[in-house]
Amino acid sequence: MVNVELRRQVINVYKELLWLGREYPLGYQYFRDRLHRAFTGQAHLTDEDQIRKGIARAEFVKKEVETLYYLKRYRTLKKRYESS
Repeated sequence: MVNVELRRQVINVYKELLWLGREYPLGYQYFRDRLHRAFTGQAHLTDEDQIRKGIARAEFVKKEVETLYYLKRYRTLKKRYESS
């Protein structure tokens, strides 16, 4: 049986990624489908170390998506306030 705390962490990171996917450039549906496939592809894992590695990878992806949004925002603001 999988550790309850690990299960909670997996669900939380999944929900956080889903929330971040709202404004994904290719659309929410694209992001949600890919995220769902990624998580269901790892659903068979029972080794706690492997699950922790998966959570760490999901946290990394979360940071990458956040960075993508910050970069998009920065470019928009720079374009808006750039002196012509």
